[in-house]
Parts: sequence; structure tokens; C-alpha cells
Amino acid sequence: MTSTTRRRQPPVDEWLPLSDALVEMKITRATWYRWRNRGYGPEAKRYPNGRLHIRRSVLDAFMDELETA
Repeated sequence: MTSTTRRRQPPVDEWLPLSDALVEMKITRATWYRWRNRGYGPEAKRYPNGRLHIRRSVLDAFMDELETA
């Protein structure tokens, strides 16, 4: 038998639904839209079905920025 070594895959930078991101940030949807109107908060992408999603790495960077502020 031969043994194969598998390389670890880097973690996938997933897209989180807005509802999941709001729970992580501990803010309400109203706060999210207020921040968005003021140009504050992590960048979001609108899917063809109309739902907003936020990339995991962008959300983590935003949360780190909040902690240092």
C-alpha cells in the first residue's frame, strides 16, 4: 500500500448572510442600515436574489478595527 499525503487546504473565505453577520456584530438590522447610509461598516455584496452577504475576512477585519478603536 502506498500512503498519500494530502496538503491542508487554506480555509475558504466564505460569504456570510447578513443575518449571521449581524448576530456576530451584535447589532440590529436598523443599526446596520444606519451605518451603511453613513458609509460605515464592512463591505457587503448583493446576490442576484437581493440578499446581502459579507465576506468572512472583511467582517473579521472590521471587528478587529472596532476592538482597537
